[in-house]
Formats: sequence, structure tokens, C-alpha cells
Amino acid sequence: MSAPATRPPGLPSLPATFRPTLTRVVLLAVGAATFLVITVIALILENLGPGERASFVLVALLFFGVLALLSRPHITVDEDGVTVVNITRTRRLAWAEILRVNLRAGDPWVFLDLSDGTSMPALGIQPGMAKERAIRDARTLRALAELHGSGVNDATENG
Repeated sequence: MSAPATRPPGLPSLPATFRPTLTRVVLLAVGAATFLVITVIALILENLGPGERASFVLVALLFFGVLALLSRPHITVDEDGVTVVNITRTRRLAWAEILRVNLRAGDPWVFLDLSDGTSMPALGIQPGMAKERAIRDARTLRALAELHGSGVNDATENG
């Protein structure tokens, strides 16, 4: 469904993206710092051969890659629907497919109840390091789903 002419106050203009920014910054900073430290150690140690140095750098690169993958989740919303990017998967949903947006006490991230009877985790909103922001983002996503979707959205959430 398309959005009505009047948008309720407090909703972001579309497209909008929700992501755990603090978690992302920490993961990428730790990954970069670890890569740098391990690479410098590999270059400083005198008793290492070229293959061993390359092994150190490869392990550091793999570690950074894993942390970069963990920092990937986000949710992008636009007039046509929602794109949920989790660690290794991306899924595009039409607004009508989202029945509920749930963030209950103790949930590690938002869950979307879908019209096909399944529930999908949306890791782009996580209360881990910024609980208040996650609650606000979950409420915003819920309001957008109600505005653009089928109108059956009656989510419960933390807060």
C-alpha cells in the first residue's frame, strides 16, 4: 500500500536506515586495531619467515572479516517495503508482509512476524549497547509498518 498524504509527526522521511551504530563502530574499530597490531607484530618478529608472516596477516585479516560481517546488519525502509540485511542474508519484504514488529524484554533484536506465518529476526535493531535507541527505532519501524502495511500490526515491545 502507498502512504497516505499526511505523515504522522515523528516518523522519518523515507528511505531511512536503522542500524546498531555503536555496535558497528566498536566491531570495526576492534577489527582494525587487531589487524594492525597482529600485522605489526608479524613484521617486527625477526625469527619469522615470509610464510609465517603471511600466516599472521591472513589470520588478522580473517578476524577483521568476521567482525566486519558481524557489523553488517541493518534495516532499510522505503515507500515500497523493508530490506532486512542480517549477517549473511538479505531479504526484501513488502509492507503488507509485515504483521507485527516485536521487541520484548530480553530479546536480542527485533523480530518481524510475517504474513506467511513465520517470524524473522531483524538484527538491524538491537538493544545491546543502546537500549533506548533500539526501543525508539522499533517503535518507529512499527509505526511505519502500520502506516504502510495492512493495518493488523499490534506489536508488543519493550519499554
